[in-house]
Amino acid sequence: MTDAAAVERARALLAENPVLDGHNDLPWALREKVGYDLERCDIAQDQSARLHTDLARLRAGGVGGQFWSVYVKAEYQGDKAVSATLEQVDCVHNLIARYPDELQLARTADEVEAARASGRIASLLGAEGGHSINCSLATLRGLYQLGVRYMTLTHNDNVPWADSATDEPAANGLTAFGVEVVREMNRMGMLVDLSHVAPSTMRDALRATRAPVIFSHSSSRAICDHPRNIPDDVLAALPANGGVAMATFVPKFVLQEAVEWTKAAEEALRERGLDPLGTSPEAKAVLQAYEEANPKPTATVATVADHLDHMREVAGVDHIGIGGDYDGVAFTPEGLEDVASYPNLIAELLDRGWSETDLAKLTWHNAVRVLKDAEAVARDLQRTESPSIATIEQLDGAAQ
Repeated sequence: MTDAAAVERARALLAENPVLDGHNDLPWALREKVGYDLERCDIAQDQSARLHTDLARLRAGGVGGQFWSVYVKAEYQGDKAVSATLEQVDCVHNLIARYPDELQLARTADEVEAARASGRIASLLGAEGGHSINCSLATLRGLYQLGVRYMTLTHNDNVPWADSATDEPAANGLTAFGVEVVREMNRMGMLVDLSHVAPSTMRDALRATRAPVIFSHSSSRAICDHPRNIPDDVLAALPANGGVAMATFVPKFVLQEAVEWTKAAEEALRERGLDPLGTSPEAKAVLQAYEEANPKPTATVATVADHLDHMREVAGVDHIGIGGDYDGVAFTPEGLEDVASYPNLIAELLDRGWSETDLAKLTWHNAVRVLKDAEAVARDLQRTESPSIATIEQLDGAAQ
């Protein structure tokens, strides 16, 4: 573990250059735990018994900006996915309204900076999974109007126009409609998020985009060979694109031993006829028995720092950030237990020789810049392009 002096130095650095984190699933946790009843889960109070996130721990962690994920399950399809996404958006707006002295809605880079200047946590929205728009560019624009500033093109399953990293190839990247989605996002100023997508989709999106992309919560595939991570050739393409890859903390994405453990645990569930992603009491009992017999490998702060070291080497320090994925995972690394833990990571990187200038880029400046650059591209495109009314049937064929 890093020493106390390094952690204090990290806290001082974060006071000047706070974390703008790419992904936090608090809205979904509030949906599942309390049905969005914010009286029953007041994040102005200590929620450490059931959440990774509350206001005091965000402050302790040096968080100055947060993309709140408005994720919905990939099994939600069609209008159900759209409605559930709107409920998630509503939750974030209600959180901001409930805690006006702590949270401030941010739709632009300037609003992010203004929130920080006022002492509030800039609150941005990110949609996780293209199923949220039900193959409708008008729905995509509606989400933008509600403040959504990135969309992850897929979640764990393919969408009709893009392949996911964790599904069987179908589109082999982006279809023609998928390219149109990317281009319409560019025109609006919504960031294209390539976390969760297949490498073929990453490469197609980088060819199609006119604006910088992000990975809101993905780490390095060279360090941990999980399909959710970013191959080196894609990381190496980020400088030319201007994008930012935000390293995640999820143990099964950052520690190779955890990848193998998870595969074996999921197989134990399949052998019992259970869904490997299931959360039923029977599934939980099987997993608990498996873990008792096969202790789970432990990721640490150093594990995540190894990813950031490699990502900086391949993509450059101007193209990396942080996307913890708190409240979206059951397990977190040792030393990165919750949103109060960011100083531990910064201390580790200080101990590894990262300069304060480079750390300020990692925590804050890169994420703000990519927002600003996407806005500039959108202003230019809107002078010559009208909102797209293309449909998936027109571009990909009636079979869709």
